[in-house]
Amino acid sequence: MPRLALYTLAVCVLAIAAAVVSFARGSWLGIVWILIAGISSNMAWYYLRKARADRAADHESTGAAG
Repeated sequence: MPRLALYTLAVCVLAIAAAVVSFARGSWLGIVWILIAGISSNMAWYYLRKARADRAADHESTGAAG
Protein backbone atom coordinates (compact mmCIF):
# COMPACT_ATOMS: atom_id res chain seq x y z
CA MET A 1 0.00 0.00 0.00
CA PRO A 2 1.46 3.39 -0.95
CA ARG A 3 2.64 5.61 1.86
CA LEU A 4 0.40 8.54 0.90
CA ALA A 5 -2.63 6.26 0.88
CA LEU A 6 -1.80 5.11 4.39
CA TYR A 7 -1.39 8.70 5.59
CA THR A 8 -4.69 9.82 4.11
CA LEU A 9 -6.43 6.74 5.51
CA ALA A 10 -5.07 7.60 8.97
CA VAL A 11 -6.34 11.17 8.59
CA CYS A 12 -9.74 9.81 7.59
CA VAL A 13 -9.97 7.57 10.66
CA LEU A 14 -8.84 10.36 12.98
CA ALA A 15 -11.31 12.80 11.43
CA ILE A 16 -14.16 10.35 11.94
CA ALA A 17 -13.14 9.91 15.58
CA ALA A 18 -12.98 13.68 16.02
CA ALA A 19 -16.43 14.03 14.47
CA VAL A 20 -17.89 11.45 16.84
CA VAL A 21 -16.36 13.19 19.85
CA SER A 22 -17.50 16.58 18.60
CA PHE A 23 -21.09 15.46 18.05
CA ALA A 24 -21.11 13.65 21.41
CA ARG A 25 -20.20 16.93 23.12
CA GLY A 26 -23.02 18.68 21.29
CA SER A 27 -20.85 20.73 18.95
CA TRP A 28 -21.73 21.29 15.32
CA LEU A 29 -18.02 21.45 14.48
CA GLY A 30 -18.32 17.73 13.70
CA ILE A 31 -19.67 18.68 10.27
CA VAL A 32 -16.23 20.06 9.37
CA TRP A 33 -14.62 16.82 10.53
CA ILE A 34 -17.02 14.81 8.37
CA LEU A 35 -16.04 16.90 5.34
CA ILE A 36 -12.34 16.39 6.10
CA ALA A 37 -12.96 12.63 6.40
CA GLY A 38 -14.67 12.62 3.01
CA ILE A 39 -11.84 14.46 1.31
CA SER A 40 -9.16 12.26 2.84
CA SER A 41 -11.12 9.13 1.94
CA ASN A 42 -11.26 10.23 -1.69
CA MET A 43 -7.53 10.97 -1.62
CA ALA A 44 -6.79 7.49 -0.23
CA TRP A 45 -8.80 5.85 -3.01
CA TYR A 46 -7.05 8.03 -5.59
CA TYR A 47 -3.57 7.05 -4.40
CA LEU A 48 -4.51 3.36 -4.26
CA ARG A 49 -5.89 3.39 -7.82
CA LYS A 50 -2.91 5.40 -9.05
CA ALA A 51 -0.45 2.90 -7.56
CA ARG A 52 -2.40 0.00 -9.06
CA ALA A 53 -2.41 1.65 -12.49
CA ASP A 54 1.31 2.43 -12.27
CA ARG A 55 2.07 -1.19 -11.38
CA ALA A 56 -0.03 -2.42 -14.30
CA ALA A 57 1.72 -0.02 -16.68
CA ASP A 58 5.16 -1.14 -15.44
CA HIS A 59 4.18 -4.78 -15.78
CA GLU A 60 2.81 -4.20 -19.25
CA SER A 61 5.90 -2.31 -20.42
CA THR A 62 8.31 -4.93 -19.09
CA GLY A 63 6.17 -7.76 -20.45
CA ALA A 64 6.03 -6.22 -23.92
CA ALA A 65 9.80 -5.66 -24.01
CA GLY A 66 10.65 -9.20 -22.97
